[in-house]
Formats: sequence, C-alpha cells, structure tokens
Amino acid sequence: MPSYRASPGFFEVPHAAVYTLMTVTVLASGFCFIQAGGPAAPAELLYRYGGMYATAIARHEYWRLVAYGFLHVNFIHLTMNMLCLVLWGAHLERRVGPAYFLLIYLCAMVFGAVIGNGIHSTPYLTVGASGATSGILGALLCLWILGKLDVRIDFFAINIGLNVAFALGNSRIDWGVHLGGFAAGLIACAVLDLIEKANVWVLRCKFPEAVKVNLTLLGCVVALWAWSGQAQAIAAGGSGWVPALVAVAAYCAVVKTIDLALSVRKGLAIVVAILAGVNAAAVMLSGWALASSCSPRRPTGSVPLDNLLATFCPSPVVISGLAAIGAAALTLWLCSKEISRGIEDVGFVGTSLRAERSRRHGL
Repeated sequence: MPSYRASPGFFEVPHAAVYTLMTVTVLASGFCFIQAGGPAAPAELLYRYGGMYATAIARHEYWRLVAYGFLHVNFIHLTMNMLCLVLWGAHLERRVGPAYFLLIYLCAMVFGAVIGNGIHSTPYLTVGASGATSGILGALLCLWILGKLDVRIDFFAINIGLNVAFALGNSRIDWGVHLGGFAAGLIACAVLDLIEKANVWVLRCKFPEAVKVNLTLLGCVVALWAWSGQAQAIAAGGSGWVPALVAVAAYCAVVKTIDLALSVRKGLAIVVAILAGVNAAAVMLSGWALASSCSPRRPTGSVPLDNLLATFCPSPVVISGLAAIGAAALTLWLCSKEISRGIEDVGFVGTSLRAERSRRHGL
C-alpha cells in the first residue's frame, strides 16, 4: 500500500486508475452518443449495449452488472458522474492505491446494481456510474471513521449535500443504485482494512502496486471462472462449490508463491515474469472457454457478445494465442520499472518489502 496519506485539501489531482476509468467510460458512452447521432442515447440503444434491467440477473446476463456503469443517458449525465469520479476518486486512489481503488469501484458498481434490482418492483432500465462513484464516497467515509483520512467533515457535508440536491432535482435518479453503491463502498473498504491487517500473519512482503493491480485483475478473472463453473456444476446436478473452491485455492497459491518470490534476491523481476506467464495462460484459457460458445445460435439480448463471437469464432486458437502473447508483452512493458529494479537488486528490495509489511497494519 502506498505510504502517503490523502492531503487535507478539497481537491486532489487525479491518478492513473481515475484517468483509466474516465477514459473507458467516456469512450463507451461516446460510442452510444455517436450511434444515436446526438448528445443523448435512447433506451433501446442503452439496453442493447449493457443497460441494467429488471430480469437481467434472472436471465444470467451478469455482464450487465458491470457494463451499465460505463453507459450514460446524455452528456450532462456523463459530465456529472465524471466530475464526481475526479473529485472523490482522486482522494481514494491516493490513499489506498490503484488496485484497491479499482476493487472498491467495481464492488460498488456490481452491488449497487444488485441492490437496486432488488428494490425495483416494476420494469426499469438504469445506466451510469452513479453507484460506483457513490461507493467511492462511502469508502472515503469509512477511512475517515477509521481515522485514516486527513479531510475535514465539511468535505463530506458539501459533497453528500450536493449529491443529494442533484438527485432530488432529477426524478429519474435510481436511489437504489446510489444507496447500494454507497453501502457497498463503505463495507468493501472496511473489509479491505481487515484483510490488510490479517495479511501481516499470512504474507511476508508488501506487494508493489503494479503487482497488486495485476493480482486484482486476475482475481476478477478467477471469480468469473468460479461463478461460471459453479453455475454449470449446479445445472449438471453436481456440487457447485467444488469449482469455486478449486479456483480460490489456485489463486491463493499464486499469491503466496509471489509473496515468497518477492522476498528473495532479484525476486521482483522473477515475479513480473511469473505474472506475465499467468496473464498469458489466463487469456489463453479464457479464449478456449469462449470458443465453446461459438455456434450459429444468437444469444438473446447480447449484441456485444454476438459481435465478439463473430470476430473470434472463425479462428479461436490463433486469436487466443495472439492475445496471450499480447497480454504477456503488455505486462512486461507496463512493469518495466519493476523489472529494472528487480534485475539491479542485490538483496535490498526483498528486505524493504518485508519491513514495510511488518511496519504498516491495515489500509
């Protein structure tokens, strides 16, 4: 975890994860606006590209739990949510680092949609990053309650007040997603603080942020595999917990292997090489799993998946192999500084990472 604390100022300069989320969100929403030919997207277009609706979970369209958060109704809706992402996300990312920031953001997005779906008693269609940004504010409040955030109470009074005022002025606001995302962000931050405290007894080294981000993304992939395997096992009449437990055990083994590797001389370079290989294997296995979906049948309500399969299915092995090579190369490029640091290591890197782990408890 980064060793610095959030500044007491109202505004914080955004960092890498915030910029990444803003870029992806603007591109996704902008694509819909371009398709619609104006600064707003109709409901039919938003539904087609991932809007969350009443029976999405019942139809096992779980991808919508994430996709809806990157789409917006119009330019004003997009601008307000991106403003909240900048104002709140920069503080949170500076305090907890990009890996945990992305994890909190995704948890708030997913559970905001789940809770919002449970509250709705009539058909609906919802899009927007409001649940995820509300989760950021919830996580900041959690850090402040724990005494780990140096901002004044007026920061929350102003931001929560403006958020509520804006919501009251818009009758189309989905309160379930807002409140669900806020609660999810607060709870996720508290859980991560407990995990960081428990890690002192399990892990020897404090993971560099680039390694942590990579492991977070791999954890999301493992969770999707476990979820899919559990659903298939239950459908076949077996125990749905077996694939989930195997996936969790494999992920924990990778994390502990990386922890041990970081503690040895030149271990950081070794870890980056391991992650490059694991990323390539994950992409390859995902490609093989996607290949099983290649069929003439068109999935109902899944146009983005149709387009993906139309490109992928003619040559799944070649595309999977090229994507795996690309994933490994991208990992090595993004972690070039860590590779250089690891290659030049004469034994001090592992010592410093072990000392940081023993020195810092919690977020």
